[in-house]
Amino acid sequence: DEERYQLLSLWNETHTDYPSDKCIHQLFEEQVKRTPDAVAVVCSEQKLTYNELNCRANQLAHYLQKLGVKPEELVGICLERSLDMIVGLLAILKVGGAYVPIDPDYPQERISFMLQDTQVKIILTCESLQNSLPNHQTIVICLDKDWQQINQASPENLNSTVSADNLAYVIYTSGSTGKPKGVEVIHRSVNRLLFGVHYAHLDATQRFLQMAPIAFDASTFEIWGALLHGARCVIFTEDIPTATSLRNAIDKHGITILWLTAALFNKIIDDNSQALSGIKQLLIGGEALSVAHVHKALETLPLTQIINGYGPTESTTFTCCYPIPKQLEATIKSIPIGCPISNTQVYILDNYLQPVPIGVVGELHIAGAGLAKGYLN
Repeated sequence: DEERYQLLSLWNETHTDYPSDKCIHQLFEEQVKRTPDAVAVVCSEQKLTYNELNCRANQLAHYLQKLGVKPEELVGICLERSLDMIVGLLAILKVGGAYVPIDPDYPQERISFMLQDTQVKIILTCESLQNSLPNHQTIVICLDKDWQQINQASPENLNSTVSADNLAYVIYTSGSTGKPKGVEVIHRSVNRLLFGVHYAHLDATQRFLQMAPIAFDASTFEIWGALLHGARCVIFTEDIPTATSLRNAIDKHGITILWLTAALFNKIIDDNSQALSGIKQLLIGGEALSVAHVHKALETLPLTQIINGYGPTESTTFTCCYPIPKQLEATIKSIPIGCPISNTQVYILDNYLQPVPIGVVGELHIAGAGLAKGYLN
């Protein structure tokens, strides 16, 4: 009984307060009021303050509203990492829609499948990518070419009728089990990822490097982790990160917080681990971590807190996190994924969905506020 209590209750007491009744764009608008002149987004030599970003997103949102975008309507966005990409995401949320990120590098077949599956009526893109979209029956808005028209719209905040239970985005899984599936994530799930949490320190002093493609949900953490806390979101402009290009970006912009896939982490540690020396909080995930690379990183990056972050798209970016201690036992065979983050529960169950005792192998089951609404269709 004691062990059962420990497994089901004690280890899952993760409740903390977070804004469970607000939408992502409402939290952003509150931040704009607090720090209108702070820099929100940087891309190469361009930058937007919180107020400038808000006004531009409002103009696009009003424009989308005139085109008939309704609450919970899916809107495609096919853009490289850029200021326009951030404006587009925010505008879709402000008009009450949910964004469907389409990676321009995806094969045509996958893009066609996503357009068919989501039945999006509108896609935000740019002139250079317009022709890479397959034939479809959607309205295409090129944010670069059409901006003069969009610019006529009001820069004022919209009266939003959506709630924290409404869809924020649909991100497609890799399709490793057959067909890709659209994971439907609501506003509240994103708030649970970013507020009242202990796995990382998120506040206005942070500078995030935005490296993940928007079709990968690490971008949820990078973009909204910055913009809902008054921090700075710096967009990484190179296609393929190397130790040198990463180091240049980190040094130039004073990046403090970074998310890397395990494979990229291994490569940077092999090539030049000092490239990451300015980072205060380094989150790694996507697959099991290499113990040897973690050992090397702990030796060469004494001022960096390294965090193993685990979670499927279906549970909004992170489910469990493990802040790796500065001294790892020499005999450790694998890096743990740690404990459930705030407002999240995990259970290890057998084939009959009963808890297994501590130390016994079972299957991981996830619950809590980060859980997606379901799969589209």
